[in-house]
Amino acid sequence: MIETANNPLKIERPTMTLRDMALEKMRAAIIAGHFQSGDRLVERPLCDQLGVSRSVVRETIRYLEAEGLVEILPNKGPIVAKLDWENAQQIYEIRMLLETSAAQKCAELAKDGDKKKLGKALGQLKSAYSSGETNDLFEATTLFYQCIFEISGQNVAWEVVQRLNGRISRLRAMTLGTRDRHEAGYKRMEKIYSAIDSNDADAAAAAIKVHLTEAANIARTLLTAELSKSEK
Repeated sequence: MIETANNPLKIERPTMTLRDMALEKMRAAIIAGHFQSGDRLVERPLCDQLGVSRSVVRETIRYLEAEGLVEILPNKGPIVAKLDWENAQQIYEIRMLLETSAAQKCAELAKDGDKKKLGKALGQLKSAYSSGETNDLFEATTLFYQCIFEISGQNVAWEVVQRLNGRISRLRAMTLGTRDRHEAGYKRMEKIYSAIDSNDADAAAAAIKVHLTEAANIARTLLTAELSKSEK
């Protein structure tokens, strides 16, 4: 009799549902720009590409709509939500308010154990930047910010950020590869960590402001240029 614990043929139960896997793939494709702003999302091709049923595709699109990555247009159906500066500006303003507050509070409250946890998240972020894998980078960045919000005790604020996370990642993907950055993204995160590690609330808030202001300026330049192209 074969011992199931050591049976290499044993099929393990998947940890994700088909819907979850389809959602993850579609979200990543939109964030990475595989699907561009305004692209129609037609069920049949998506079923073929993802290898799932129409019901799974429809459910996936509903979730992406709730995340702000997809719009449903009358008589046209689902399209990739258009990313413009007007909406992006609001996202950066919300981030500035919530992340500045969280970083300040985190710096005030952080104990040795908290700093160790945040330092570990920073290490994962460094590895992600080194690997160049986009999904790893987004996951590590989200984890770093999640630690800051958890240490600060601002759980409701983190829920708001999570609802915007798809759109935040989309903007992040757009700004990361530009040459307009005065400093690499990891260096910015390192400065935020250093301020929190020193329990310097003012420096933590300042580091967040510099980081987000630069990212917002890059996004505005890119999105404005994109709008000008489309109007020609």
